[in-house]
Amino acid sequence: MSRCRPPALRNTALLATALSLLGFAMLSAPVFAAEAPADVVYATESAKAAKSLILDVVHAGARLVAVGDRGHIVYSDDQGKTWTQAKVPTRQLLTAVYFVDDKNGWAVGHDAQILASADGGLTWTKQFEDLARESPLLDVWFKDASSGFAVGAYGTLLETTDGGKNWEDVSDRLDNEDQFHLNAIAAVKDAGLFIVGESGSMFRSADDGQTWEKLEGPYEGSLFGVIGTAQPQTLLAYGLRGNLYRSTDFGSNWEQVELKAARGALEFGLSGGTLLEDGSIVIVGNGGSVISSSDNGETFSVFNRPDRISLSSVTAAGNGNLILTGQGGLHITQPNGAETNNKKAGL
Repeated sequence: MSRCRPPALRNTALLATALSLLGFAMLSAPVFAAEAPADVVYATESAKAAKSLILDVVHAGARLVAVGDRGHIVYSDDQGKTWTQAKVPTRQLLTAVYFVDDKNGWAVGHDAQILASADGGLTWTKQFEDLARESPLLDVWFKDASSGFAVGAYGTLLETTDGGKNWEDVSDRLDNEDQFHLNAIAAVKDAGLFIVGESGSMFRSADDGQTWEKLEGPYEGSLFGVIGTAQPQTLLAYGLRGNLYRSTDFGSNWEQVELKAARGALEFGLSGGTLLEDGSIVIVGNGGSVISSSDNGETFSVFNRPDRISLSSVTAAGNGNLILTGQGGLHITQPNGAETNNKKAGL
């Protein structure tokens, strides 16, 4: 994906649902300055970091950067064949990562932590955390190197306008009285920003996140991801039990997209997706599900990997293959999700 990242979620038993079902403490305090703790605890170096639970992978230019359990961040400069572990100032689970260019990126995770990199993921600093929250951030999106948002549990919406030096809690911009968890945020071409979350909650903004409109969505179950297509105003929202919906008018109206697997309708949860440079879309989820579309999401082909592993995110490897994340770490696959000769990435 040229903009560098799609949304993704994590589960230990059921990868796509755990974070939205955990009980988290409510958020407080309206404005936060980014302050690193005096005693920094770094992620433990591990030869198996790329094979542990990895939740998200994106591009920082030509480089691949992935984040996951125990504060692991790994990067690859050879299209995912080998991975190097970065030095990271946390041991908390990292849920999502986003790069605006080949240098500037942010990762979010548990304890409301936000990490930043200015060198393409080689080194990281902790911009913000709030231990009192006892709740995770689940996704992050940046417009440029200055302006961005992070979303998370109990309706958390944080904003920065200075590259993360300061973060402001702007959750009250959303009509979210029930404080539903916000699972994903994405930009929609020629339209604006879109957020999806627990109990089918949907919010859209046409002014770069300054004001938000609550929408009545097509589905009452949890939505784990949202992605804009190459077509203006068009987006896809997806979640539990293979539920996938498409809108061509920035969320005003929706149509369900049928997903037919080899043995009938796909019923595995969908958790993360990517828009490839050629305009095609790939979405992954539980049960080894890899679904692909070449018509802006109108129709999808469905492939279920024989290993049935839970998958959380996907991006292009840069050589025609895909990089999948989830259980067992990073996987290099063919464009449909099937194994290549190099079955699993490694350090």
